[in-house]
Amino acid sequence: MENTAYFNWRSLFLLFLLFGIYVPAIAQQQEIIKDIVERIAPDLPEDYDLSELLEQLQYYSSHPINLNQTSAEELKRLVMLSPLQISNFFSHIAANGKLLDLLELQQIDGFDVQTIQNLLPFVTLKVPSGYRSLNFKNLLNKGNNDLILRYAQTMEEQKGFRSLPGSRYLGSPEKLLLKYGYQYEQLFTISAVFKKDAGEELFTGSNNHGFDFNSFSIGLYQLGKIRKLVVGDYSLQFGQGLTLWSGFSFGKGPDVAGVAKKDIGLKAYTSSNESSFFRGFASTLNLYKNINLTTFLSYRKLDASQTDLENGKFAQVNINISGLHRTKSELNNERSLAQFVYGGALQYLSNNLSAGLIAYQSHYGSEFITGTQAYNAHQFTGQDLTNLGMHYNYTFKNIYFFGEGAKSLNGGIAFINGAMASISPKISAVLVNRNYDINYHSFFSQGLGENSDAANEKGWYSGINYAPHSHWTGSVYADLFRFPWSKYRVNAASSGYEVMTQVMYRPKKTFSAIARFKTKENQQNTDLDVKEKYLDEVSKQNYRVEVNWRLNRKFSFQNRLELARFKKGNAARESGYLVYQDIDYSPMSSRFSSNIRLAYFNTDSYDSRVYAYEDDVLYGFSFGMYNGKGARTFLNLKYKLMRRMDVWTRYAMFIYQDAETVGSGLDEIQGNRKSELKLQLRYQF
Repeated sequence: MENTAYFNWRSLFLLFLLFGIYVPAIAQQQEIIKDIVERIAPDLPEDYDLSELLEQLQYYSSHPINLNQTSAEELKRLVMLSPLQISNFFSHIAANGKLLDLLELQQIDGFDVQTIQNLLPFVTLKVPSGYRSLNFKNLLNKGNNDLILRYAQTMEEQKGFRSLPGSRYLGSPEKLLLKYGYQYEQLFTISAVFKKDAGEELFTGSNNHGFDFNSFSIGLYQLGKIRKLVVGDYSLQFGQGLTLWSGFSFGKGPDVAGVAKKDIGLKAYTSSNESSFFRGFASTLNLYKNINLTTFLSYRKLDASQTDLENGKFAQVNINISGLHRTKSELNNERSLAQFVYGGALQYLSNNLSAGLIAYQSHYGSEFITGTQAYNAHQFTGQDLTNLGMHYNYTFKNIYFFGEGAKSLNGGIAFINGAMASISPKISAVLVNRNYDINYHSFFSQGLGENSDAANEKGWYSGINYAPHSHWTGSVYADLFRFPWSKYRVNAASSGYEVMTQVMYRPKKTFSAIARFKTKENQQNTDLDVKEKYLDEVSKQNYRVEVNWRLNRKFSFQNRLELARFKKGNAARESGYLVYQDIDYSPMSSRFSSNIRLAYFNTDSYDSRVYAYEDDVLYGFSFGMYNGKGARTFLNLKYKLMRRMDVWTRYAMFIYQDAETVGSGLDEIQGNRKSELKLQLRYQF
């Protein structure tokens, strides 16, 4: 016991000492991505691929957007701009004419110093040469080719890879990714992704023809009346995410303006995530001036767990989205459910006003049935589902109105309406109301809310961004929500709230300090062994202090201390903390760069866990979940082999204190250590 206590306090003291001495700054692109990842990490599955975000920013850093020749749809791809800022930008252009200097951005309502600093690397006022000169010669000579090869493997042997009777992993332990992308301006794209997860077979067994996951798409853009044409895999994002939205989306976070979604309609799919995309073809045609029609057709085979019916047919209990095919049971569910989706979206698009209608039909090869639990009583049943929706956004002076209404035939409705306003040059605010019926059904919805789907929820969200001084920014939001019907682990109607506030001090580009507090109250079934489960009050608070400092052109540092507190009913309060030191070495003229993290964490249970973004190889994202007691470290190395070829190496390790095993089930490791090696090669040509 004495040694354990000594380890705790000594480690904590050393890391706090580092915390007081060093502080970091992160490259602009990584900083933007980091904020996004940490905002949505708790709701995403492990190893979720967010490379599309960085790919977009990397492309625009080398091909900046000409602000005098852009559109609202193009600016929506820059994640640092809110819909209100985009609308204010075009209002400024309409009133004052084209920009003569990028410094004029300071005159636009809602464009604070931090926003402009984040925006500048990706925009220009220079006219691109040969932007629309699409011909075979230019396709060969001026297009961007990007080839990535990635290998990763857990270094310790996991239980599933041993020779076991019964369930075990059939494939090898390495994870492999082969990804190719081609882009010519904003006119033509090609994407190909091949992926193997740990435990899956490669060129043998169930995958005797190659990789477990294959994705391909070709996209054509801005070809006369054909605004977009995609063949292969694609995503669709319309309105506020109630009727039709595939791929990731943003939710509640430090930037309160992020709750208003920025829909970009049709886009080619380039991610390695094995769910939430369409496969077939889709197009967006310009019918007349500002009126566009998007039509789509998709056919896929999904993974689903099924059950036998009395009539000899099958029904699925649920759809599996992990994409993992490692064991016999997972292979039995692979591609067992046919999904056929077709429909269209009619939109009026202008810089200050957008409105649209959506209608589509989903047909499944076998019918859905519900479980016997009360919370499943209003779930979708049958084989066919028709969804209808309408959405809008409109800017009146300094107020941005947005909303969407959705209807599932033979089911309920869902709607969301909100307003965002620049109250003054220093203050912007947003207010959103949502009301999702218990029996609203959609397989492609990602509306604002607590639930993973837009159903069984009512709520009000309000938030404020405040910039009292060029060095200070702050934000606060409050979200009140209510669930009229029971849900998983909640056997009755329930309610709750969430409040978050953040203050950032940034006196210069090389230094920033952040303080954040977040609290959430809701209800869950009691954990007590009682005949009838009643609801206990559940509360969780997170406190964060973070400092960033760039020492010189080579070294930068980041430090964070985060505390978490959790309490359920009359049980004792649980707590956890994470403290870490990041050091980044990135000399501008060197072929070599690296970064390292030293972290210590101590949590009483899974409920008091802490999440934190982790630097990774390019396009590789990690949002570590720190649970238990121990230390965490990782080291990333990058070396430029030649002008257009880079190689990355990453080694990451958890060391758990007082643990005999790590993980559970087939992922279980004997011992107290779990480490991973990752290698990546990138070639641009």
